[in-house]
Amino acid sequence: MDMGTNFGTVNFERRKHPRISVNLPVEYRKIENPKPHPTHTGDLSEGGLLLHISEPIELGQELSLKLFFTSARVLTSVTALVQVAWKDIRIANDGLYRIGVKFVDISSEGLILLKGFLNSLSSLKSAQELIISPRLFPAD
Repeated sequence: MDMGTNFGTVNFERRKHPRISVNLPVEYRKIENPKPHPTHTGDLSEGGLLLHISEPIELGQELSLKLFFTSARVLTSVTALVQVAWKDIRIANDGLYRIGVKFVDISSEGLILLKGFLNSLSSLKSAQELIISPRLFPAD
């Protein structure tokens, strides 16, 4: 059965949790070295985050991190143990390495705070999309 010619591409999200692009301050520590390193996120989800770090790091390495964000107009932090799931072998233009980490251990309270923060960002995004949606404007 000929389905006809197909054009274009489809990119299905393979992640279990959708990521939201957001730049948040983070402090991370290598397990074997308790010295804190400040950095920031590139994106965030319930399952993990993208970090921009100043040093090379190994796949599978575990890090302790503290993520800072505002929740109900209060500065909040969540501490978690994460594991490096992937890394970009290239150094970005800003001189930083990009690594993807997944949550290995996060408290139930921390997870609730994180989910609430992500839901608030999703609500803002949905409201913004509604405001600028071309469907709201009549056709000429």
